[in-house]
Amino acid sequence: EPELRLLLGLLAEAAARPAPSLFWVGLKRNASACTDAGQPLRGFSWEGSVGGAASREVPAALGRWVKEPVRSCLTARCAGLHLAAAAAPGGGASWGWKE
Repeated sequence: EPELRLLLGLLAEAAARPAPSLFWVGLKRNASACTDAGQPLRGFSWEGSVGGAASREVPAALGRWVKEPVRSCLTARCAGLHLAAAAAPGGGASWGWKE
């Protein structure tokens, strides 16, 4: 979670524009993996991770999705970090994962 907050701050500065921004940070789901609505990352894992992120615990707080990913087991999919144009209540960036 601390890494996510740092990343959100850096990306918000880099994308200081009124439109929403989408950044791919290596989150993908292989064609052989199915969407798993019971997991925070919905079956996605980090590109290049040894053994896949599915074997590591992911805090539920990181499971914020702008829109739920397509339920599928047939095609590879990528997800990015979506930053909304407006800040969230409380001053933080409004964010979520988006396929």
